[in-house]
Amino acid sequence: MSSFLGHWRITETELWGREALDLLAPAFVRFEDDRMGAFQFIAVRGGLDCRFSERDGVPMVEFSWEGDDEGDARCGRGWAFLRDGRLEGRFYIHGGDDSWFVATRAVGSRR
Repeated sequence: MSSFLGHWRITETELWGREALDLLAPAFVRFEDDRMGAFQFIAVRGGLDCRFSERDGVPMVEFSWEGDDEGDARCGRGWAFLRDGRLEGRFYIHGGDDSWFVATRAVGSRR
C-alpha cells in the first residue's frame, strides 16, 4: 500500500486530451493511509474507497468511487498497477465512459 500513497498527476488518458483533463484543475488521483483517496479530471471529481494488493507480483489497487460530474451525482470503479514508477489503470463511470489512464507521482509527494 505504501508505494501508492500520495498525490499522482494524471498525464494521459485514452479518451481525453490534456486540455480536457485539466478543465477545472490539474488532473490527479491521491491515495491516503486509511484506504481512502480522491481524484479529479475534466469535470469529474470524487472520493475513493481503495483495496491494495498484488497480482503476479505487481502492486495494484482496486477502488470504487462516489462523486459528481458538473454537479450531477456519479459513481464508478477502477483499478491501477504500479509499474516502473508510473501508475497505469482504468477509470469506469457507472453507466458512462471508461478510459485507461497514466499518472506520475507529483513532485514532492510522499512515497
